[in-house]
Amino acid sequence: MKNVLASIGIGNASVDTVLPSDTVRPGETVDAEVQIVGGNVEQEIGTIRFEIETRYRTEEGYEEVDVDRFTLAEGLTIEPEQEEIRDVSIEIPDRTPVTIGNVDVWIETELDIDLAIDPEDKDFLDVRPTDRLRTVFDAMEELGFSLHTAECEADPYGRYTGARFIQEFEFRVQSGPFHGDLDEVELVAQPGPDALELFVEIDRKGGLLSEMTDTDERTTRVTITSPEQSSVRQQLRREIEHHA
Repeated sequence: MKNVLASIGIGNASVDTVLPSDTVRPGETVDAEVQIVGGNVEQEIGTIRFEIETRYRTEEGYEEVDVDRFTLAEGLTIEPEQEEIRDVSIEIPDRTPVTIGNVDVWIETELDIDLAIDPEDKDFLDVRPTDRLRTVFDAMEELGFSLHTAECEADPYGRYTGARFIQEFEFRVQSGPFHGDLDEVELVAQPGPDALELFVEIDRKGGLLSEMTDTDERTTRVTITSPEQSSVRQQLRREIEHHA
């Protein structure tokens, strides 16, 4: 009877991934512990799976997607009420979205148990910007822009990174040299270990016709390598002025 109950999740083994901190940055490696506690019966765990997940907006609503996934491929027999701890290093991919605006990112841990509901654990992450992206945000603020929205959106045609989704940062003009000339600037960031690629869409102020035909929009691409805010500010200003 206990085996039957475990197969539907009652008296099943449980899993809990313990992180040193829920605050991470893309590109980091996080050392964590996976704590497994046996249930009411002996169970065979084929693998321990990890998924770094987020959700993105589509025309039909929101969809969940794996940013990355990997497996601890080792068989484990867990006895009733046995406590087992496994150390694991979790790499936070460079493409992990930043959790600002309407963006959530979490790690899901799952035990693969035959003939039973797989136990799961879900840990939400506070994903902070990389140093280069933080510098871009600060430089945009110095140019008179304010971050208005940050959203993960579907990119079905792979226009930017080749992935199923992108994270878009929308900045509105509040003051500064572009006040009165631009409506907004949208940034899509593609971080890497040595540089930050920015896809920039510049929305100029225009009449109804230009807005309907999208002739008020210009797109460009910027590669950020310097960590210096003044250098990044000058680079962004030149690029925006050129396409404004």
